[in-house]
Amino acid sequence: MNFQLRRFLLTIVIFVGFFLTACNSEKSDVKSSETEKITIVTTISQIGEPLSVIGGNRVEVKSLMGPSVDPHLYNATHGDIQKIENADIVFFNGLNLEANMVNIFNEIGKTKPVLAIGETIDKQKLLQDEDGAVDPHIWFDIDLWKEALTAAVEELKKYSPDDANQFEKNKEDYFVKLDELKKEAEKIAEIPESQRVLVTAHDAFGYFGRMYNMKVVGLQGLSTDGEIGVSDIQHTINLILEYRVPAVFVESSVNQNAIKAVVEGAKKAGIDVRLGGELFSDAMGEKGTKEGTYIGMYQHNINTVYEALMRGDE
Repeated sequence: MNFQLRRFLLTIVIFVGFFLTACNSEKSDVKSSETEKITIVTTISQIGEPLSVIGGNRVEVKSLMGPSVDPHLYNATHGDIQKIENADIVFFNGLNLEANMVNIFNEIGKTKPVLAIGETIDKQKLLQDEDGAVDPHIWFDIDLWKEALTAAVEELKKYSPDDANQFEKNKEDYFVKLDELKKEAEKIAEIPESQRVLVTAHDAFGYFGRMYNMKVVGLQGLSTDGEIGVSDIQHTINLILEYRVPAVFVESSVNQNAIKAVVEGAKKAGIDVRLGGELFSDAMGEKGTKEGTYIGMYQHNINTVYEALMRGDE
């Protein structure tokens, strides 16, 4: 075989080798893009856990704030910043819940999708305190939370159109469960109206109260960043006396001392009031437990309130 023929054949072999390598590389890239999960970072687990269900095996969800964490006071750590920077998409509640992180979200929103899901809801549906501050605890209104989660899912569908149909189906399946949860919560109406008073550490249950026709009393306002004074405790004791409230509740993410002071003060005033149990307000339960899911957390609150306030009718 002469030199020119050998060089020609060698050229053919090299060309075919490059071609096959390119094809394999292209196939590898396609497979990687199909299997790589969408990284979602959320602030509170009330957002993260439902999205992990709706997103299924196409998403990896990381929530920055775990059990017993108060989002009103939370400051982002260096690790949180890294998670946010590495995320494909970021969701937070908004409405001033994560007040110390707003600047971070505004900045990161310049380079990737960042959505305050609570701020997608019609403002006329939101509660306000006497000073005009919006109540951010919208997850206690199941209908509003469905709207907020829908906004998050629409953002996911825009990010990954190929997964849109699956996300939509999963959302519809999950919302069926939320409708069942709403139906389950109707038993709150069995509590005599005179006893349907929910006293907690801070005013996190306004939407819960609106849904189930309950009077809600919080020692603190919508946020936990203020101090609770003696006058706040005395005012609450007076309300307990007025409405003959049988039980008050502590919150998993809020210091319990103030509520315990109310109980002690009420007893000194001759009022028989007890601790009705612990409610989940700004944080959910431990991951891997029933209360670590949005539905399980909500069921826990329904049952705890129902059992404690119904006992007052015994």
